[in-house]
Amino acid sequence: MVLTFLVTRTIFTSMNLLNYHHLLYFWTVVRKGGLAPAAKELCLSPSTVSTQIQQLEHVLGYKLFDRSGRQLVLNDVGQIVYRYAEEIFALGRELKDALEDRPHSRPIRFQIGIADVIPKLLAVKLLEPIMDDPQGIHLVCREDHPDNLVSQLILHDLDMVLTDAPISADLRVRGFSHLLGESEISVFANSEHATRFKRGFPESLDGAPCLLPGDRTVLRRSLEQWFESRKIRPRVVAECDDSALLTAMGQAGLGFFAAPSVVGSEVAKQYHVREVGRLDGVVEKYFAVSMDRRIKHPAVLAIVENAKNGIFQK
Repeated sequence: MVLTFLVTRTIFTSMNLLNYHHLLYFWTVVRKGGLAPAAKELCLSPSTVSTQIQQLEHVLGYKLFDRSGRQLVLNDVGQIVYRYAEEIFALGRELKDALEDRPHSRPIRFQIGIADVIPKLLAVKLLEPIMDDPQGIHLVCREDHPDNLVSQLILHDLDMVLTDAPISADLRVRGFSHLLGESEISVFANSEHATRFKRGFPESLDGAPCLLPGDRTVLRRSLEQWFESRKIRPRVVAECDDSALLTAMGQAGLGFFAAPSVVGSEVAKQYHVREVGRLDGVVEKYFAVSMDRRIKHPAVLAIVENAKNGIFQK
């Protein structure tokens, strides 16, 4: 956060010295993934582009790239400058469109982090109201482990994080967790397995091939406690942090998997699986984590409203 402030102050105090051609070369290198492809697009030599970027670094007073072998990799400062460059050149395109009498209404940029354990179908349902916004939302989604996403939220790289647990007290940050709702958990499997597991459920899961979420997830702990309380010992075939990969494995017939009952019909339809049964007493909660105690961002408000009065309404 301090780094963001310092770089921002440097950019604005050096605006009179900033050469926007240099900023354009930098932006193009990042966008194209290297000096050579950027130089080709700009019709310049790689050495010329490299020199221009060095001059930009000199004006800003910061290095923007680290070297990894022959490759240039954006460092933390470079990422901040790149975000500003994106905004600057987006405004430039908007100005050009305005002068040419083209539509130039600029959508609101909304950056959301989605924990890798959140089922993709549930994430889509939660995001539906902002994607249908007639005023337009430029949605940017990042997927990662919840703690990493919260770190990005603190740096204001994200506007919100969608996760399965409230913000951890261990992180010692001033963030706020807004409960979106909760769902029962169901077991799913492909048709062959589902037919077999339905008979005598849930005892039929004892010894059955099982696909579990990662061991750092809330759902994993809930499932293990449920199995233990009923003395059921499934045969664990795989563990996956990514819910989409877990579901794909279930679709392929590698074992049964758990998913929120609230999107059960969508899971069955999209992945051609069947619901075996619901796990009595297993409930998963979902949270929107933001830096504000009182939600102000219109996109976050729309997501919370959709969750509480639509998806999770009882």
